[in-house]
Amino acid sequence: MDELLSEKEQIDQMRAWWSQNGAFVIGGIVMGAALLFGINYYQNTQLQAQLDASTAYEALIVHVVDGKLEEAEAVADEIATAYGGTTYVGQAGLAMARLYMDKNRDQDAANALLAVVDGDTDSELKHVARLRLARIYLYQDKAQEVLDLLAGEESTAFAAAYGEVLGDAYTALGRIAEAQDAYQKVLLDPLSQGTVDQQLVQWKSLDLPEIEPVSDSEPEADEPAPAAEVESEESGSEEDE
Repeated sequence: MDELLSEKEQIDQMRAWWSQNGAFVIGGIVMGAALLFGINYYQNTQLQAQLDASTAYEALIVHVVDGKLEEAEAVADEIATAYGGTTYVGQAGLAMARLYMDKNRDQDAANALLAVVDGDTDSELKHVARLRLARIYLYQDKAQEVLDLLAGEESTAFAAAYGEVLGDAYTALGRIAEAQDAYQKVLLDPLSQGTVDQQLVQWKSLDLPEIEPVSDSEPEADEPAPAAEVESEESGSEEDE
């Protein structure tokens, strides 16, 4: 009899607990299910966006290869607008810069690359865009802009390529010692063989004009003659008289 009463008490306690907490339990289950659904939906949406962006990028490359500028610009704008959170934005910028250069529109190419450098994209893509932009600046005779663009930039993978461009910029500015130093760093970089043409860099280094040493022995033009020389000149003039 006592066991039956004990079971009945347990059932009553369970009913009481459920009446007090059942709504919270059901709410937690619903929230958990909604959260799981939201995560899955977000992941599926992101995946679909990547797939759509990939398709658009493939279409862009076809237009770039075919030299169709207007069509390529339209697709590039679509990628930037609809798929701003994907890496395809930066890749599209690189592709458009190539097409602009093919069309002899170097300033448009520079603007496209600058947008990649300043945009929210993969760091490696930024380095590629920065290097190509530096070469366009050299093409435009903007050597100082190259120095400003690469100031403080450090990357083991791009160090040699950056160094060669810096050497070219210093050469254009007539800063021969700095150009020589930049080229020598490239030639001594163990990773430069896979990133730059070492023979070309060597030729650039050998082709630099010699640095003329600064002589401190010659007196300045306005420097007064020593006193002994003045006295000898005065005595000589008296003898002549």
